Amino acid sequence: MTLHLKAPGQFPIVVQALVFFLCLVPGAPAQTADIDTGALHRLIQPHLPRPLADGEKLPTDSFDTSIILFKDEEPVLFSIPGFKSLGCRACHEGESLHRKATDRMRGVLARLKKIRPDLKRVPLRQYIIQSWPDALLTPHQLAHTTFDTIRISPAAVLIDREVYGENTHLHEFLHLTQKFVGPANELEAYGLNVRSDPRFLLLNFPYFEDVVKTFFMPDLPKVLNDFFSRPIKEKLDVPREVQWFLAPFDPSALDRLQRAIEKMKPLLFEVERLNHAHPKTTAYLSEQTGNSALTLEIAAARHLTLPDPEVPDEIRRKAFEFFDRQMKKNDNTRLGYKVDRKKEALLFIQHQLKVPDEQSRLFLYFHYLKERFVSPRGEIILRVEDDKDFASYVLARIEDIRKMTMFEGLTEIEREAARQNLR
Repeated sequence: MTLHLKAPGQFPIVVQALVFFLCLVPGAPAQTADIDTGALHRLIQPHLPRPLADGEKLPTDSFDTSIILFKDEEPVLFSIPGFKSLGCRACHEGESLHRKATDRMRGVLARLKKIRPDLKRVPLRQYIIQSWPDALLTPHQLAHTTFDTIRISPAAVLIDREVYGENTHLHEFLHLTQKFVGPANELEAYGLNVRSDPRFLLLNFPYFEDVVKTFFMPDLPKVLNDFFSRPIKEKLDVPREVQWFLAPFDPSALDRLQRAIEKMKPLLFEVERLNHAHPKTTAYLSEQTGNSALTLEIAAARHLTLPDPEVPDEIRRKAFEFFDRQMKKNDNTRLGYKVDRKKEALLFIQHQLKVPDEQSRLFLYFHYLKERFVSPRGEIILRVEDDKDFASYVLARIEDIRKMTMFEGLTEIEREAARQNLR
């Protein structure tokens, strides 16, 4: 989960709408929040992340207390490292923050279990409010799930409370339930976003754009342009994404997009199912193809009626051959490239096969996905072509976990949970 803030004199605001962290429960989209950008800027000023100076040690003091969220469940350690040494105690009373955190976590967990009753257990053992950035909570990733633990900055807590109704927490709690790592996890979490409010689809459009504009709303590119062309205040310490969310936007466009999302719900449910049934495979295929939207697009190919691309059979055959060559390359996983193979193939079809119409090119793509990933009986089969590369990818992600266990700032709870993942 990524929240972009600007610490005084240190970190610029970075715009990356595709890595936004929002997540709301189902409900009608609201046009405004109870706070404006100016007030939010003033509120978060004292709570921006403060980098540790060169050679400065991690705080050794901490406000710690155990929280019992629900009967018969394991307690959660609520922790504010540096509560005294970093000056938090000057303005806050620890017990008050503890009670607020308890109420917040109980409410969010209850909401998640209501939305996703299939999630029987949310393995939360530790909740840390962390005031400084590091390798576990980078300057532009101010809330993050590690091993049975949620780390969140004070600024993120405030923005979540004032603007998003604690839905950053909902997003992180969902991550705790996922079985592996990778872009497919974010797609699943953003699927909760868009079912709540269409603005989340606009903020995270790369995950949804081609499905929405191909099957539900052809003018989505214009809506996106209108949404992101609205002016923002660059000098404020409020992320651009938050400013775009707060600013009023064309209600008719949001309404049409909300109706499109309703029609897309079966696809989002399929994404959830695939990610939990085949976590390593969905992660690998998304990474291999450089396409974080892949499982949603496969679901669309399976569940939706695919229009005829209206191209000659020879063009169709050549297009499928090129899709196949591109989509089966493993440079992204083997060499660490970040190439979107779908886009590469679509550009070839446009310029080499002379298919100028974007809609026809996308129709070809979805027909290819159906041929490759959907059986004659209509079952989605996630095919991995290179078993050795797949095994290498999984081992590399496991090694990443092993390396994280060596990080100085990791708590013993996180180390223990990480070791469990390695078994």
